Amino acid sequence: MSGTRPSPVRPAPGQESVWDYPRPPRLEPTPQRIQVVYAGVTIAETVGAWRVLETSHPPVYYLPPGDVRMDLLVASTRTSYCEWKGRAAYWSVVGGERVAPDVAYSYPAPSVAFTAIRDYLAFYAAPMDACFVGGERVTPQAGGFYGGWITSDIVGPFKGGPGTAGW
Repeated sequence: MSGTRPSPVRPAPGQESVWDYPRPPRLEPTPQRIQVVYAGVTIAETVGAWRVLETSHPPVYYLPPGDVRMDLLVASTRTSYCEWKGRAAYWSVVGGERVAPDVAYSYPAPSVAFTAIRDYLAFYAAPMDACFVGGERVTPQAGGFYGGWITSDIVGPFKGGPGTAGW
C-alpha cells in the first residue's frame, strides 16, 4: 500500500471517514468531554477542546491549558514543525514515580489558521493510562509520530502504521 491511496472504509450512519477530512486540515470546536488519565490521575478534562481534522488521520484533540494539570507537565527541549500549524513545543508528564517523556505538545505561536489552539495541548494516547472522547476510550493512532485518537465513530484506514508514509 505504500504510496498508493488505500480504499476507504465506507462509514455507517453516524460515522465519519478520515478520507472525507480536508487537506489542509480543518480546525473545529468539539463539545464532547475529553479526558486524559495518567498514573491513575485525571490530568486533563474539558468540554472546551478543539479537534484538527486532516485527510487520512484520526482527529487530534487540543485541550485548553486551564483544563490541564499543568503542575504535572514539564516543558521539554524537543520541538517539531508542522507545515500547517507551525513549530510545536513538547511536554513530559510526571505522575507519581512515572515519567512519560514528550507525550504532549502545543503550538505557542501557531499559523494564523490555527491561532485558536495557541498553547492548547494535545496528548499522545498510547503512553497514557487512558484517553476518552465523550466517555469512550480511544485507540491511539498507530506509529509514534501522529497523535490521532480513534473512536468508534471514525473509520479509516488511518495513516501512521507501516507502509502508510506515502499516503
